[in-house]
Amino acid sequence: MRGNILLIEDDASISEMVSDYLQKEGYHITLAESGTAALERFREGAYDLVLLDLMLPGISGLELLQQFRSTSRVPILILSAKDGEVDKALGLRFGADDYIAKPFSLLELAARVEASIRRATQYAADATAVRESEGGETEALVVGELHVDPPNFSVKKRGEELKLTAKEFNILKLFVQHPTRVYTKAMLYELVWGDSYYGDENVINVHMRRLREKIEDDPSNPRYIKTLWGIGYKLGEQ
Repeated sequence: MRGNILLIEDDASISEMVSDYLQKEGYHITLAESGTAALERFREGAYDLVLLDLMLPGISGLELLQQFRSTSRVPILILSAKDGEVDKALGLRFGADDYIAKPFSLLELAARVEASIRRATQYAADATAVRESEGGETEALVVGELHVDPPNFSVKKRGEELKLTAKEFNILKLFVQHPTRVYTKAMLYELVWGDSYYGDENVINVHMRRLREKIEDDPSNPRYIKTLWGIGYKLGEQ
């Protein structure tokens, strides 16, 4: 089995189509047709990825997203006919890892699912390897008032734990581990998302804004991640 996926979709035809295709690709699929059912399935099982529709009866997709993110860093891929920039930004802002609009190609969906699970699995393996090689202890990277602990996926500011999503954490980790390097948006996308960059700046912009809101005292005047206009980003506080 290639992974355990929770598919949250109220349209039976789409649910059946996606489920059948991904099962043929080797995934185990658990279905939920409403927000309430999705919460129950999520609490009952352990999943490698969540496919989440935004338009659901009862509890909305965005509400579910926030609840999932309060307790889990499982990769979440939004499937929705709502393709407006506001909806896309809201989904990413509340912790989704990726967004694919209906109608979509099943081939593209399968590729994104595979990439998301692969990245999450690799991050977990890297963390385990570091813990084992260092006897379970590692020194945090300190940048200003931030303490970044890569093996434990932990960030603290003035001693207080910050709740970052996996994408936010890995963006920050890139900067603190390579403090002199400048990253373009294409580089960030390819390194953090593990996929080719097709010029969708909104994805990078939303994640960067959300990260700054969590780590900066004044997100509009960032201290830790500086923007180099027309070029990209680099670590500011060193």
